[in-house]
Amino acid sequence: MRNQGRPHLSLWNACSSAIQPLRPAFSRQATFMWFATIVVGMMVRSERRGVTSIIRALNLRSNHYNSLRKNFHSSAIELGWLTVLWAQVVLRIFTNPVRVNGRLVLVGDGIKVAKRGKKMPAVKLLHQQSNCSTKPEYIMGHSLQAIALLVNAVSSVFAVPLAIRIHEGLVWSNRDKRTLLDKMLALIQTLMITGPYYFVADAYYAAGKMVNGLLKQGSHLVSRVKSNAVAFLPAEPQNGPRKRGRPKRYGKKIKLKSLLADVKSMEELVSPVYGEHGVKIRYRVRDLLWRPVGQLVRFVAVVHPTRGLIVLMTTDLSLGAIDIIRIYGLRFKIEHTFKQAAHQIGLFAYHFWMMDMRPLRYRNGNQYLHRMSDHYRDQVRRKIHAYHVFMQAGAIAHGLLQYLATEFPKLVWASFGSWLRTIRPGIPPSEFVVENVMRETLPDFLVNCVKTNSLAKFIVERQHADNRKIFRLAS
Repeated sequence: MRNQGRPHLSLWNACSSAIQPLRPAFSRQATFMWFATIVVGMMVRSERRGVTSIIRALNLRSNHYNSLRKNFHSSAIELGWLTVLWAQVVLRIFTNPVRVNGRLVLVGDGIKVAKRGKKMPAVKLLHQQSNCSTKPEYIMGHSLQAIALLVNAVSSVFAVPLAIRIHEGLVWSNRDKRTLLDKMLALIQTLMITGPYYFVADAYYAAGKMVNGLLKQGSHLVSRVKSNAVAFLPAEPQNGPRKRGRPKRYGKKIKLKSLLADVKSMEELVSPVYGEHGVKIRYRVRDLLWRPVGQLVRFVAVVHPTRGLIVLMTTDLSLGAIDIIRIYGLRFKIEHTFKQAAHQIGLFAYHFWMMDMRPLRYRNGNQYLHRMSDHYRDQVRRKIHAYHVFMQAGAIAHGLLQYLATEFPKLVWASFGSWLRTIRPGIPPSEFVVENVMRETLPDFLVNCVKTNSLAKFIVERQHADNRKIFRLAS
């Protein structure tokens, strides 16, 4: 009854309750409280200018700038454990994740973020493959890989970010032969998701190393294959006495793009792709031996009337063609999450400099550190840790906005003080709408919950005393 007439207080209490289980990842209570403050600041800020925008959004005193900045670099934050706890929180607070055959659906992809700082570790020259003419072919920046969990949101689907890391630009040892595929597998393992899942990715990840790594975890890959990929029919049994040597395993070679020929002989169905209604597609299913993994793999050739031709694959032979097409059709959701993270959350708006770093040259490649001093290497690790903590805080803020939109849509709309021309029924509020609600209701939350909520008390005690009244009336 306390929150009757103030539905936004229920939103803030739900948000605070979701942050609290992350406490074991911090060795000090003050570090955890500052991190929670950063997450709240990222949820409500209206500008994307790094640490200073958090200070302004929460009306904090300017002398707390260094406290915020140092928090990102703090050794009291166990980043790996924080990532595990966040994944556990996501699986608990989102009541309706996307499941196929009882398995969760994870989506992974890479993103390149432009950075021109000459004293920012891991910045290198990156090539962008895109059909968009507004994207430059080469940029200086950070190369990252991310993993998200697909969750149902009324009649829509969200890709909730779980983890994101910088995976290129630094070479710690000349004996390190890990590729981006190895690092993506390691990132998946850090989540410590115990149940089986499908990992959905683009054609870059359709490789034997990726498939074998997932199979060891009891999971499967759903991906697109490259246009020049080939597979094999099983070898025909030999007649007569057995010859010397290993029995033949692979039979006739088949170019996978040949599965797209003879469209009329394909089966037809109504497209299960997200957002499409009444569109008919044609498909063909073949189980063939794929040499990178040495076992049968299911391939699905799809002919779409507007999207063109595509060949999909999965290592799960029990997965039907309709489910394969539907799952891969949701892969774009992580790209939408990247867009929201960049423009709405400011997840990539970090710019911490390493003052002792050797300045980078333009069009610089990888930075080799195996001959550098231990002190220099530790400084680089400290700065990369700060980048990752900043992005993890942004991922948590983004996930909490999606959580409120998914689980409390009626409360969000009831607290929305602005105007939209069209509010579509069955569509959850966007991150933009939830962010506006949390920004407008933050002063009321701090005033009414300062005695009952430790996070509200922590923020209020560090606000400008002179401007506190103005801040409360801002909404």
